[in-house]
Order: sequence, then C-alpha cells, then structure tokens
Amino acid sequence: MDGTDLLRAELVRAAQSLGAPADVVPVLERPRDPSFGDWATNLAMVLAKPLGRKPRDLAAALIERIDKSRAGISSAEIAGPGFINFRVSADVFSEGLRALIAAGEQYGRTNAGQGCPVNVEFVSANPTGPLHVGHGRQAALGDAITSLLAASGWKVTREFYYNDAGAQIMNLALSVQARVRQLGGVEAAMPEGGYHGEYIRDLAQRYIDEHSSDPNADALDAVRRFAVRELRKEQDLDLQAFGVKFDVYFLESSLYSDGRVEATVERLVAAGHTYQKDGALWLKTTDYGDDKDRVMRKSDGTYTYFVPDVAYHVTKWERGFTRAINVQGADHHSTVTRVRIGLQALDIGIPEGYPEYVLHQMVTVMRGGDEVKISKRAGSYVTVRDLIDEVGRDAVRYFFLMRKGDSQLVFDVDVARSQSDENPVYYIQMAHARMSGIFRVGEIDASSVTGVDADLSVLSLPEEQELMKALLDYPALVAGAAEALEPHRIATYLHDTAGKAHLWYHKAHVLNEPDHLMRARLVLARATQLVLRNGLQLLGITAPERM
Repeated sequence: MDGTDLLRAELVRAAQSLGAPADVVPVLERPRDPSFGDWATNLAMVLAKPLGRKPRDLAAALIERIDKSRAGISSAEIAGPGFINFRVSADVFSEGLRALIAAGEQYGRTNAGQGCPVNVEFVSANPTGPLHVGHGRQAALGDAITSLLAASGWKVTREFYYNDAGAQIMNLALSVQARVRQLGGVEAAMPEGGYHGEYIRDLAQRYIDEHSSDPNADALDAVRRFAVRELRKEQDLDLQAFGVKFDVYFLESSLYSDGRVEATVERLVAAGHTYQKDGALWLKTTDYGDDKDRVMRKSDGTYTYFVPDVAYHVTKWERGFTRAINVQGADHHSTVTRVRIGLQALDIGIPEGYPEYVLHQMVTVMRGGDEVKISKRAGSYVTVRDLIDEVGRDAVRYFFLMRKGDSQLVFDVDVARSQSDENPVYYIQMAHARMSGIFRVGEIDASSVTGVDADLSVLSLPEEQELMKALLDYPALVAGAAEALEPHRIATYLHDTAGKAHLWYHKAHVLNEPDHLMRARLVLARATQLVLRNGLQLLGITAPERM
C-alpha cells in the first residue's frame, strides 16, 4: 500500500466507527495552496447529512479517531466548512522515494488487469491514401492507451482493421484506372468524388511499369488489387515512421469471403429482430432505444456500413476478447449505437456496453498563424509524414496527446519546432536531460543511487517538497489514466512535474554540497529522472540525456 492507500484506509476505519456505510470511499486531493498541507478530504462534508451531524463537528470526530502513525501523517487540521487537511510525515516521503528508485522502470506499473485480454483497435484507415493528421492523432491516442493498459496489467492486442471493401475502395480503383489510361494517352475522366493527390498518379505509373506487357493492363479488378496492396505498404511506412506497431491486421474483405457478414445477417433474422420493407431488410433497432429502425441490406442486395462492423466485432468476441476498445474519429458517433445494438440483437451473450469507444476530434494544423490544408503528396490534406518530417516524431506524438481526445486540437508547427519553454515536449525532455546531466557532470553512475544510505529528511526546500509530492503521485495518476482511457492526463502530469523539476534545479545545488545534502539531492534527481522517463515512455516519446 502506498501513502494515500494507508491514509484512505484509516479514514474508512474512522468513518465506519462513527456509523458511515461500509462502502464509503474517501476522496483525497492535493490542496491548491501547498501551505494548507499535503492532502485534503471533504469526507466530513459528504457524510454530514447521512450521519446527521455538522460537517466541522464530524471532521473533528474523524481526526480524533484517526491513528496518525498508521495513516502516515504528522498532523490533521479542519479548514473552512469541514475540509480536513493532512500533513504527511517525513518518513512517508523518504520511504516513497526509496521505493520509487527500487522499482525503477516498473514504477507506476500494476497488475490491476490481472493478465486479462483486451483488444484495442485503432487507426483502421481506408487504404485509399497516406495517413492524414486525424489518423495520426488516433495512432498516438490508441498507442498510448495500449501502453497504459499494458502498464496496468492487461494483456493487450493491438489491431488494425483494413476497410478494403466498399464504395471508397471502388472509387480509389476508378481514380487509379483513370490515371493509368491518361498516362497511356487515352482520354479518361476522373470519377465523381475521385482521389486527386499526386500519390494517385504515382500509383498509376507504378502500375503501368509492372503491367506494361498485359493487354488488359487497365482492368479494374487488377487495378484495385494493386492500389490497395501498394497503399497498405504506404500506410505501413507511415506507421513505422510514427513508431506504431500492430499485432493483428484484419481485412474487411475477409468478412465477405469467409461468409461472416451473411452468417451474421442470418443470425439476426433467426433471432427475430429483422423485417422486410420496400425490398430492404431492416433491423429493429428501436427495440433497443434507437430513434428509428435501420436498413441492413438495401434493395439492391448490398449491405449498409454497420453490418460488416457487427460481423467484425463478433469475431473479436469469438477470439476471446471479452473487453474490446475502439479508438475512432468523432464522425463514427452514430456507429456506436448501431454496432452495439446489432451485437445485442444477436442474443449470443455479448454485454450491452461492448465494445468500448474512445472518440476523438480532428486536428487543425497551423503554421505562421495560418491553417495548413494541403500536402504535396496527398493534395487535399496534411499527412502524418508531413508533420513528422517538419517537427519530429516526439513532438507530433506529444501534441496529439496533450489534449483530451474529444476536444478540438490545434497543432502549431512553429511551437512544435521551437527549442524553448513554449514547446511542451522540449520543456519535459529538457527536465529529464538536466537530471541526467547532474550525474554526467558529477561522474556518478545514476543506477548506483538507491537512497538507502541517504538522510532524505534534509530535503526541506518548498521546491523539494512539491517535487517529491508530484513524483509520489505518479502511480495513482497512471492508474487513473488507464481506467479512464485518457493519456492526456500523463501528458499534463509530465509538463507540471517538469516545471517543478526545473524550479528545483534552479533553486538547489546538488553537486559540491555537503556530503549528506548531496546524497539526498542525488536521490531526488534520480527519482525525477526515472518518473519523467517512465511517463514519456508511456506516450511513446524518447527521454534524451543531452539536449
């Protein structure tokens, strides 16, 4: 148990002794003003009404019944209408720092998931062109979520779903076919809503080079297979440049070739949740709270977009993934309800909230105060590779993760390229580099610093106290971010903690101090280095030792 667990457990014991219910869960928060203490709780205010007591009287009773030694606190005081402020004993900080360093790269990792399998699907882009910045945000978000879950003890499978079937793929094939004919000197019009990027012309030329001796070189099916194959390779290169890897690549087309889509429709019909109308097959989604029933199979025999999605998620369930998470763009909002209803209607035991969804908003790229809308390669949009080439992988990942996924994101290229405190990822990496520099300049092996032989009670500067608190908050922060599937919490934490590290670095000298003080401050520098490195690693960002 860490310090907060001990304090929380003692608060529960004290509250129950005063008549609180067995399921009481005290909330502990850092006071905004550090002078108020290390932790604060509103427990007395929450329990006042159910226990029929005044908040301040109840706060006094709680303080009286708390075993301070067992809770790891030196004092407890009542504030305002009934808050309780606690000051943690010096031993808690000392033991916490030593435990942090002993854990090393494992600090912040838990076994909460107990090795249970979870499938995280993300990116899942149509293979119709290079990955755009929206895909990039999704890649960073999905990759960080998988890292958080893995750090919390889940057995994670990262999955990419290739939408290699449907109208958009046909439009791609028609676009490449038109370019093939044009390059061959034949007049050919681009299809309505076709793809016009330079990459389409490049694809067409490569296709001609590969099929020059074929009398049916512009056959649509051959063009389609070639275009999908080549663009899948292109997207794989985009993902490699971004440092994102997948365990499973699932093809939408396999759902049709394996008969899974048809089998899913037959199951829904057999379950009695469909009907025929106007030559189409409908799903009774209103039975599950939808505002209207939805067409599954149109009168021309083709399926609507959510039907293969239902079939696909049946495969996830059958593969043993009782937990599945989809990271998708906000434009998939309507998909959530229909896919879940389709899975429910199958009556095969899939729970109501399956799969979980993390939806993200799109990205606006700015340079020089103006929005950047097009790419040299893609034409109509900015690609992930464009951003990586301009500002580097680390900056792209951090900027994509620094805001909550469902909020709009403005990616300022000028800020991301700058080597200044205005650039948040540079600011965090510089904090890590400064901690590493202490050991380099002192010619000290950082891994030799354990804190076992150091008196950490001498770390009494306010900047040291605040930095220690932040470092010891890290495990709870990771656990909360993993549970909420919100990597931006890690990004925010790292920026705040880096700020505390910079303040301490400027205020306190580490080397060339009296031996007892130097030993203690080396422990704090090592602990800070480890936490910053561990946090950056969760986001897929490097932790340089020099900058």
